[in-house]
Amino acid sequence: MLKLLFFARIKEELNCAGLDIDWDESIGTLAKLEAHLIALHGDNWAQVLGQDNIIRAVNQTVVEAGASLEDGDEVAFFPPVTGG
Repeated sequence: MLKLLFFARIKEELNCAGLDIDWDESIGTLAKLEAHLIALHGDNWAQVLGQDNIIRAVNQTVVEAGASLEDGDEVAFFPPVTGG
């Protein structure tokens, strides 16, 4: 199982704080997971997850779209963080 978490405006735009997805080796990378989510949920998810500035983390480590996933991973999506 993959645990997905969505934060801040991403959570608001998707109207979803998180999901649990059954593990399937066919979604073994972050990019494939995102394609799977878009296929399941449609155009709004494509627009939100397709934004260039979204930060993605696997097990609390920021990663690129090609990152490998394994059963039991936690995947988080959040907007860029700014500070002052």
